[in-house]
Amino acid sequence: SQRGQQLQVQLPDGSELRLDTATRLEVAYYRDRREVLLHEGQALFSVQAAPQRPFHVLSGPVGITVVGTRFSVRFTPGLADSDGVRVAVEEGKVRVVRRDGAPGPALAQLPEAQTLVAGQQISANPEGGLSPIQAVAAEGIAAWREHRISFVNTPLAQALAEFERYGSTGLTISDPAVAALRLSGTFDPSDTQTLRKVLPHALPVRLQQVAGGLEIRALR
Repeated sequence: SQRGQQLQVQLPDGSELRLDTATRLEVAYYRDRREVLLHEGQALFSVQAAPQRPFHVLSGPVGITVVGTRFSVRFTPGLADSDGVRVAVEEGKVRVVRRDGAPGPALAQLPEAQTLVAGQQISANPEGGLSPIQAVAAEGIAAWREHRISFVNTPLAQALAEFERYGSTGLTISDPAVAALRLSGTFDPSDTQTLRKVLPHALPVRLQQVAGGLEIRALR
């Protein structure tokens, strides 16, 4: 999918994929398995059950194996503080394992693994280390499918980078202290005008016109 675009894809086996902005993946079918390699971005998977032909998603340092379920996977290695993998389950059950980065039917499984059920999520760091299992946030496993992104005490620079995945905001930050300010709230990632209006009310900042756009600066 292109920047700012979402795609709904029907697979030959009846499974469905919903791709968020700037998402790139490959789908391959084998006699004994179905396999998706998620290079970057995030996607929602609704998997058609086929017990003799499990469905694998390979993303960064982890592999996810399911039979039939609905779950989301996010892998955005280009974003600071967001370069791991996040898996969240809406229906069914999935198994998340570390892998060595090479596709294959066995997923090159290492001892570290976790099984998630509906309403649970887990994160993996870039080396494949798995976090404790947590409950899915109140907004669900894929708020982006409803054109929403949510932040809870998120550094402003990280929140701005998430907006930039969907399109240019025209906003920049040069002051590290401003970049570290914490933002909470739910936004439409395509509505940058509202973001510009909200920021000076939500944080001690002002928007200053500079060459090429607006810079977010601290109040003086």
